Amino acid sequence: MTSPTAPSAGPARTAGHKPALAAFSAFAAAWVFLLVTLGAFTTTIGAGMAFPDWPLSNGSLNPAGWLSDVSMFAEHSHRLSAGVETALTAVLAAWLWRAEPRAWLRRVGYFALVLVFVQAVVGGLRVLLDHIRVEAVGTSVGRLLAMLHACLAQALACTLIAIALSCARSWRARPVPVGDGVRRIGIACCALFFIQLAVAAVMRHSFAGLAIPTFPWSTPQGGLLPQLWDFRVAIAFAHRVMALVLALAVAAFALAIWRDRGSPLALRAGASVLVCLTALQILLGATIIATQRAVGVTTGHVLVGALTLAAAFWLTWLAHRDALEAPHSP
Repeated sequence: MTSPTAPSAGPARTAGHKPALAAFSAFAAAWVFLLVTLGAFTTTIGAGMAFPDWPLSNGSLNPAGWLSDVSMFAEHSHRLSAGVETALTAVLAAWLWRAEPRAWLRRVGYFALVLVFVQAVVGGLRVLLDHIRVEAVGTSVGRLLAMLHACLAQALACTLIAIALSCARSWRARPVPVGDGVRRIGIACCALFFIQLAVAAVMRHSFAGLAIPTFPWSTPQGGLLPQLWDFRVAIAFAHRVMALVLALAVAAFALAIWRDRGSPLALRAGASVLVCLTALQILLGATIIATQRAVGVTTGHVLVGALTLAAAFWLTWLAHRDALEAPHSP
């Protein structure tokens, strides 16, 4: 019989949980997806240069006409949401520095802070350097930086998800004794997602979304390969090939989680969500071709892509929970 004075295992495991910090970190992680959505909408309608200056918009925090002009609204709201995200990340990093005893988590907070400032500077330089042409690749310095800007946004989302998950009560309360195979496949899956996001960023900012106007085949006659090739066709085709590779990788990752006896219910349910998001993302990609790049569909495709990466990263980070929380971890 358990002694009435003995502390229960549950409270002992969650003694270090800080509900306010957990809630704030979750909010900061969620906000980044609003930022991604606004950025995707801005790029889709071609409003990235609605204002030629930065960090202000037409020299003001409240530029005239931005609420009535869709291009100005898209770009300025994106900038305002980016400012909010920067402030949230700075507060989160400071909070972790003051209150978090886990050194490795404090370092993740510092990394997020550096990343959000780099992201902001790259976004600003995208505007300020857009007038400089790079003839070798047929684009501007600004558009090259826009491609990097898109990738950094996804890296920031993953970093904030890592912090939010590590601050959650469930992280403290429950071990995740999965095998090394699940962790390895998860890392590979996330790496493939980042490669695909980089390819997608290049494709979007090279105006190559409709370079191959048919789907799933590459020609109206049902050919597997495009008949004519140039850079835009090649990057669009690479995006499709990577989608197939990712679909197979996601299936392998989900199967590994479902078959692992140490996988908790949350991990198994998350694997199901990842599979569904991947299927939805492929459907949206096909719909972009069918609708000739409709704004809502294209923006949704970018958002679901970010959510799919987030799900894969969430599962992978959770699978590493026991290693991160090992007694010898600094």
